[in-house]
Amino acid sequence: MPGSAISDESWEEFEPVEATCSDSELIVVLANGLKLSTPLWWYPPLLAANTEARNRIELSPSGVHWPELDEDLSIDGMLKGQKYPGAKPPAEAAE
Repeated sequence: MPGSAISDESWEEFEPVEATCSDSELIVVLANGLKLSTPLWWYPPLLAANTEARNRIELSPSGVHWPELDEDLSIDGMLKGQKYPGAKPPAEAAE
């Protein structure tokens, strides 16, 4: 995948095998054992969703999908620290 944080040779190692959301973070476990944890405020649609919808997650070889929310996130984007444009930490958003 050109411009990717993951080389073509190691793509399978970065396949998600588990994903959960708490009230404050998204946690994705990869096939290679790496655990990615990103703040939920990075993804406003997930932050705004109820707990049930937030935890109805489907895994794909390259990312995670929330069918009820029509939301997709790539592992590559998470590894690069990409968040929604304009996403603000809760303390900043409250100002």
